[in-house]
Amino acid sequence: MDDRVAGALSLPDDWPAHPDLSLALNRMGSFDWDLDSGLMHMDRTALDVFDLRADEYDNRPESLGRRVPPDEAVRLDAMVSQALKSGRADYGAYFRVHRRDGTLRWAHTQGFVRRDGAGRPRRIIGIVRDATQELADSTARRELDEELRRRTSLVDATTAALAHARTVKDVIEVLKNSEGMALLGATSLVMGLIEAGRIHLVADGPEGSFVPGTRYTRTDDQYPMSEVVRTLGPRFIESADDFADSYPVLWPHISHLGITSAAYLPLIAQARPIGALGLLYSGKNGFTADERNLLLALGSSIAQSLQRAMLYEQEHDLAEGLQQAMLPRRIPDVPGAQIAVRYRSARLGRDIGGDWYDVIPLPGGRVGAVIGDVQGHDTHAAAVMGQLRIVLRAYAAEGHSPATVMARASVFLHELDTDRFATCTYVEADLTTGVVQLVRAGHVDPLVRDADGSCRRLPSEGGLPLGLSAEFGRLEYPVGTVELDPGQTMVLFTDGLVEQPGSDLDEGTQQLSDLIRSGPKDLQQLADRLCASVDERGGEDDVAVLLLRRKAAQAPQPGGRLQQHVAQSDPEALSSARHMIRAAVRAWGAKDRADEVELAADELTTNALMHTDGGAIVTIRVLTGPGRRLRVDVEDRSSALPRRRDAGESGVSGRGLMLVDQLADAWGVESRGTGKCVWCEFAIPPRG
Repeated sequence: MDDRVAGALSLPDDWPAHPDLSLALNRMGSFDWDLDSGLMHMDRTALDVFDLRADEYDNRPESLGRRVPPDEAVRLDAMVSQALKSGRADYGAYFRVHRRDGTLRWAHTQGFVRRDGAGRPRRIIGIVRDATQELADSTARRELDEELRRRTSLVDATTAALAHARTVKDVIEVLKNSEGMALLGATSLVMGLIEAGRIHLVADGPEGSFVPGTRYTRTDDQYPMSEVVRTLGPRFIESADDFADSYPVLWPHISHLGITSAAYLPLIAQARPIGALGLLYSGKNGFTADERNLLLALGSSIAQSLQRAMLYEQEHDLAEGLQQAMLPRRIPDVPGAQIAVRYRSARLGRDIGGDWYDVIPLPGGRVGAVIGDVQGHDTHAAAVMGQLRIVLRAYAAEGHSPATVMARASVFLHELDTDRFATCTYVEADLTTGVVQLVRAGHVDPLVRDADGSCRRLPSEGGLPLGLSAEFGRLEYPVGTVELDPGQTMVLFTDGLVEQPGSDLDEGTQQLSDLIRSGPKDLQQLADRLCASVDERGGEDDVAVLLLRRKAAQAPQPGGRLQQHVAQSDPEALSSARHMIRAAVRAWGAKDRADEVELAADELTTNALMHTDGGAIVTIRVLTGPGRRLRVDVEDRSSALPRRRDAGESGVSGRGLMLVDQLADAWGVESRGTGKCVWCEFAIPPRG
């Protein structure tokens, strides 16, 4: 070999190792295999074992391929790879060698693995010798019997690996990557499953082996898989001539692949065929009785695993179809908002969860957004989810406050004939003002992404999960109110997006925040990226995601309005009305008068609650015409008109209308058929 090439490959300084003279005296050849460069030096005695001259060997192990039968080469490669991966320091094996005259002789090799300080294998130094005469004694034969037992144990290991396969794809991957297959010498496999009376090819053979028109074949076609399905017996093809004579339609398409033999096995489960498996060999002719028995046993295990995988897939498809039917078919277009939703099903076979999302258009330019998760991973969880989604939508559409919507949903779930509970977050957003009311029932906190890409957690007090709050009589759900600015995005999600083995929810939420910061600006792409992150880390729970982004604020048209019902026994509704008014005033370009408008509206609402029998309806709107004005209407069911009166120096009441008179540019009272409306107006600047 050229010294310049060896230097360029950075071979060890002591390569090749100089063998002890006693090895040659005992007819043992030596080799030195540098794993970094891939070069293997062999001395003259070692080359004699392979019946090679020095000028016929280029220091590359592949050059020995024509001297070693293919099935033996596969077995040796598997043995060396296992030794390197397992950390073993040595290995040894008997194998056959083709001589120039066509005869087969036995050889034996022993290798010693040298590793660096980090334990990585760097070099193998060993011996190789002729062992034909040695195998005549009983000791060597026992070693060969042990080799046969090892083959059987590896087939058992393959069967054990198949026990963990949940899908047909998993079964195919186990077979393709199985050491048992390598030991048996098969170069590739094909597999077909019976579907609607035809054989569906689900695993192709080696690259370039697919024959057009054979993706689906009949059981009476002249193909080996059709034959074994039809006869329920194996077909062992002993040679290339046997293949060509038996299957003249198929052979011309695959003759270039170098196939010298094949074994086709029927896959039978519960006394009926479910498919067929074909093992293709190169460099092998014929099958021994032991090999046939091993292959038949393997076929039986594969058939059982395939039947189990097919049942898993059928049940998973059924459960996933049920859940998809329960989720909204489409997301409505909501003026003033961009919305993206995603659902990613669980990755555990037939498991399916109760995660869901929903978007509910509400009157007055508002929208409701729901994200939730029913306990459990089965079809029952999906069914409960579907009922909860419908109930929440109905309560929200009836106009109930967010806290009432959540409380009634909890009572419904408690009275349902189920032992499941559910976590949920319900958001009601006014897209004109940006006011968002948020209620949380044991669910994870949402996140908010700002227009500049920064992301933060949105903590809220929250209550018990749905079902549990009704069971324990704790139906109080605090309502949090925030303002969503134009360009900001609220991120609602289920815990499958942040749960990771070995870490808590806070850590997972922080990682999600980092992902959102670096994620794409486009809402649909961001939703895709969040779901993809679960696949990347191997998440096995189902995930629901809802992204709600507020578009640029726009002033309402004349006649447009924002409205809030305030009950006498609902102080949270009064607080919500204040937030709505403050945010509306700012959104409509009257920030300088926000305090005045809020105070005047609060006085009118408080008067209605204190001096009438029912609640109040607070409406705020912008009037156009000669001068832009903001008007607040407070309606109640009492026909008694309010009157302005002096409170006196020590009075604690009576100042409400006086205050309104001082703050507002105009105010008045209008009689209505079912009560009255007290109103006040404020001049605000033209829309900039």
